[in-house]
Amino acid sequence: MTFIEKLSAAWSANNSLLCVGLDPDIGKFPSHLQQKSYAIFDFLKEIIGATADTACAFKPQIAYFSALRAEDQLEAICEYLRTTYPHIPIVMDAKRGDIGATAEQYAREAFERYGADAVTVSPYMGFDSVAPYLEWKDRGAIVLCRTSNAGGSDLQFLSIDGMPLYQHVARLVSEKWNINGQCGLVVGATFPQELAQVRSIIGDMPLLVPGVGAQGGDVQATVNAGKTLNGQGMMINSSRAILYAKFDQTAGEDFAQAARRVARETRDTINRFRG
Repeated sequence: MTFIEKLSAAWSANNSLLCVGLDPDIGKFPSHLQQKSYAIFDFLKEIIGATADTACAFKPQIAYFSALRAEDQLEAICEYLRTTYPHIPIVMDAKRGDIGATAEQYAREAFERYGADAVTVSPYMGFDSVAPYLEWKDRGAIVLCRTSNAGGSDLQFLSIDGMPLYQHVARLVSEKWNINGQCGLVVGATFPQELAQVRSIIGDMPLLVPGVGAQGGDVQATVNAGKTLNGQGMMINSSRAILYAKFDQTAGEDFAQAARRVARETRDTINRFRG
């Protein structure tokens, strides 16, 4: 099954456009987990089990693991996802961008070592920096386009032949680079007008949309701007708001139950505006 096929099936099976981001910060873990040798794996396994039926994808952010020399736990989490929830895509958030043999190794890292279904990549160095990922014909390459951070405007609004650079990237990917039909774009929820512009350019290509939850993106505006005609087409990511949801111990709620509550609320809010 290709990345797009798996994602489409997950959209329908879980009736969800929610992507749960996996950004482990040990300092925010419950105290009983912080001193455990495999704390990241144990924490995320509970989060995944609590939210899997609310999600269309899981998105591990590789820097949170590598900074702690916890790549072995990332491998274990990806193996757990592939084995226990094989119907839910793994999107490796790595934002790789290099050429030639180096890009080939980054592709192997994402698709062989971690077994990801898709990986985020940067278009800044051009097509030959993305091409090695396309050699994996069933895997996804999700290209940075209009990012959710304020500083993205420093470059993404530069004019190229009268068109903002982010729109030029959207056209390049949708018209020339998407040779296997497995590409997607990253467009932030914090810029719904630009999100709508990108959707008008790319048709039904999937969008990874960060910026709701802790970053404050408006869910209704995001869904209205980015959904496809069938009410799908997006992986709307929320990470910190779900992972570190406040839980009510007096009511018997633990961190995983709190994460599930927030994930369900986020999914249901998104669904209200899907039409």
